[in-house]
Amino acid sequence: MTENQFDSDSPWKDILEGYFPQFVSFFAPVAYREIDWKKGYEFLDKEFQQIFPESTTGRKYVDKLVKVYRLDGTEAFVIIHIEVQGDKVDNFAERMYIYNYRLYDYYKTRIMSLAVLTDGNPNWRPNKFEQELWGCRVSLEFPVIKLSDYAEDWEELERSNNPFALVVMAHLKTLQTAKDHQSRLQWKLNLVKMLYHKGYSKQDVYELFRFIDWLLMLPKALERDFKDKLAEIEEEYKMTYVTSIERLGKEEGIQEGIEQGEILEKQKVLRKQLNKKFGLNVQEEELISKQFDPEILDKALDEILFANSKEEVLKHFPTYNHSS
Repeated sequence: MTENQFDSDSPWKDILEGYFPQFVSFFAPVAYREIDWKKGYEFLDKEFQQIFPESTTGRKYVDKLVKVYRLDGTEAFVIIHIEVQGDKVDNFAERMYIYNYRLYDYYKTRIMSLAVLTDGNPNWRPNKFEQELWGCRVSLEFPVIKLSDYAEDWEELERSNNPFALVVMAHLKTLQTAKDHQSRLQWKLNLVKMLYHKGYSKQDVYELFRFIDWLLMLPKALERDFKDKLAEIEEEYKMTYVTSIERLGKEEGIQEGIEQGEILEKQKVLRKQLNKKFGLNVQEEELISKQFDPEILDKALDEILFANSKEEVLKHFPTYNHSS
């Protein structure tokens, strides 16, 4: 796993940029029908960072600003906010309100704010912000996509050819198998089979596989089993889309060096993600840097997405002292 793959938002950004029309079709079908897709669409990442410089620091979200055209010829802007950390945020609705009014002030046009929540808390559904003082009221209501709600529609997800059906299924199984690695291995294989069964192109298979692989992380021992079974699946379907690409970087005689590099990379990713989400002191950074057991590093990495504290992650380190 590379640092870019594990970064808490880059796989979502990649999948949004690669399949934006499919995203809108799957999660916002009314908007999809009113957008003039023949005129194209434009991601406004630079503009977004200028309007919201604070979005590049602190707690990480996925924020995408997209310019589209309505069928009546007018411009519209869609802001997609994805909460990927998996825990409740008290000021979430306020953040959505601030984004919305700043964008309106900047563009003076209609703004659609859309939130996608990947957490497993069924009761957390922030979809409205309002405040009132002496008869003066401001408010914003916005649609919320709760991925855990789709668990009841699993058969429909399986029938869908929209790539985001697989994205949702991968998220659901990530939540459900957080503490059951054997079950996660089986579901990861099942999802990969779906990639081939649905007849996606080679590029689509690879991009969606990267997303599934990022979410459904496995301990190193099971990762070897997964790769062996993946090769069998690709042989069955006569489509070596993933294994052929991976083989390019695995020449004879350098496997030991690769494994050592993977350990150093895992340490680096773990330090970066814990610092980003919770903050680390010097002793904790040194603890991670001195840990060369891949099994322990894998367990810690597996906890990050859904951990509520750094202690939940570092508990896997035998010499970790909570009071340090």
